Amino acid sequence: MLIEILAVAAEAAPQNKFGFAEALEQGGFIAYATVVVLGIMSFGSFYILFTKWFEQNKVIKQGHEVRSNFWRTNSLREGAGKLTKNSAYRQLVDDGIAAEEQHSRMTDSLEAHDWLHGSLARSEDLVNARLASGLPFLASVGATAPFIGLFGTVVGIYRALISIGIAGSASIDKVAGPVGEALIMTALGLLVAVPAVLAYNYLQARNKRIAEQLRGFSTDVLANITSKGAVKPVVAAPAGTKPAAPVAQKPVTTTTTTTATQPPLKK
Repeated sequence: MLIEILAVAAEAAPQNKFGFAEALEQGGFIAYATVVVLGIMSFGSFYILFTKWFEQNKVIKQGHEVRSNFWRTNSLREGAGKLTKNSAYRQLVDDGIAAEEQHSRMTDSLEAHDWLHGSLARSEDLVNARLASGLPFLASVGATAPFIGLFGTVVGIYRALISIGIAGSASIDKVAGPVGEALIMTALGLLVAVPAVLAYNYLQARNKRIAEQLRGFSTDVLANITSKGAVKPVVAAPAGTKPAAPVAQKPVTTTTTTTATQPPLKK
């Protein structure tokens, strides 16, 4: 008896017709297209965020290795051999060595410093451009996703007005579905745009820090090449090594000489 009463009550309970799936179904092609576009934008934003984060971490790790081991070698070629083949720092060293060899074969009177500086700057720009690839997509998503969601909102409000006009009264059952769809589209647009903007700012800040490190390393390489290996940056001693004991200096003894005074001459 109790089971029959509960079954009848369940059948009599009103069904929820205002869920997310129902709102998309009411919105039709425009609602589905808006959700698909926002989904593609969200997937692309997170893909770029993680791939660029791993790529930046790789370059930062290479920078730590360069600062600890590279300048302990006797020459740039020897130091380049200890770097990873596809390393950004290896590219700078190889381009600097190649520019030095190319300048020796030039017939025009071009200063070596200007030629080497331009070659290393071009190499830096290539590395920075590779690190910045994908960031324009994040900026585009952050700028356009709210408006795409707003487009779905406008369509939902328009459908709500049509339902009100057909029904002749603004009853809640005629308005709730389209208005709910409109609010969902607005929320989805913001949900896609905010992470994209945060990811763009985060990755851009890390790229600037990496660019500063590359610029400093490029300056050191330029100074080393133009000085024929005489100029190198100061490298800190590796952890665990004791500093050299100071050399004891012998006390300096001073000898004083006394001169005998002669008596004054008599007139």
